Parts: sequence; C-alpha cells; structure tokens
Amino acid sequence: MRVLILCTGNSCRSQMGHGFLQSFDKNIEVYSGGTEPAAQVNAKAVEVMKEVGIDISSHVPTHVNTYLDQEWDYVITVCGGANESCPAFTGKVGKRLHIGFDDPSHATGTPEFIEAEFRRVRDEIKNAFARFYITEIRKEDLPACSCGGAVNCGQSVSILLYFFLISFI
Repeated sequence: MRVLILCTGNSCRSQMGHGFLQSFDKNIEVYSGGTEPAAQVNAKAVEVMKEVGIDISSHVPTHVNTYLDQEWDYVITVCGGANESCPAFTGKVGKRLHIGFDDPSHATGTPEFIEAEFRRVRDEIKNAFARFYITEIRKEDLPACSCGGAVNCGQSVSILLYFFLISFI
C-alpha cells in the first residue's frame, strides 16, 4: 500500500498527515510532497506533533514532481492549492482524494492563539486520517452494523473510529 499526501508547501499539513498515517500502520509506504515546497518543515508543526508522540523532525519538504511517474494506491491533497494545481500523474493512481484543512501557518495573533491553531489543525488531521485509514485501508475489518445498514455505515465507522483513536491517547 502506497499513499502520497500533497499540499502546497509540504511543511505543515501534509507532514502531519504523513506522520499520523505512518504511526497508524508501519506497513504502509507513506510519502508527502508539495507543489511549491518550503525549505524546511514548519517548526510549530514539529512541536505539536511531538506533543502526541510523533517525530516529524527528520522529514524534508519534497517537490511533487519527484513522485509523478510512480504508482500510488492513494494520492491525497490536504489543501485547496494543491488540489487545484495537482499535476497529472503519469504513474497509476488507484484513488485520488481531497481532505482539506486550514493552514495553521497563516494564523495570526498571540503566540498562545497560534499554538492553539496548530493543535486544532493537528487534531483535525489525526481524526480525518484515522477515518481514512479505517474506511479505506482497513475497510475489511469494519464490523457489520447493529443498525442493519451497510458494513461501513456511519454508526459502525463512528464506533470503530472511537476505539481506534482512544488507543492512540
């Protein structure tokens, strides 16, 4: 299983998504890239990820062109800019998804407010990528729903997501 996560700068949101998805399952090959990569990963992103036990300090922003001719099970954009300017991949892409998040690096205000924004976005990314992991990658593990609905109905996904996320606390 190969997953590529894209944003504009590859310095914040895509790096957090990369860190979370890799922490959920070490057997997944996770990469991240940017359409206009920054010089380094955002220090606040590194800091707030470290708070939840995930070290992304060794990650390096990479240009999306590095990955264009490779095969991917999933290509996920996490910002509008990358979604709109995502180049055509010459390699096979199984599924392309967009899961958008606010850019905490654009937050202004007190240091406390900015840090709170990074934490808020980090937590949104964790929840969204946990849902992606459960509903896309581990969908065969979803239990039959007690409501009589589909195996991956909202109720069964919510229950499994809850137990999955509390295992990471």
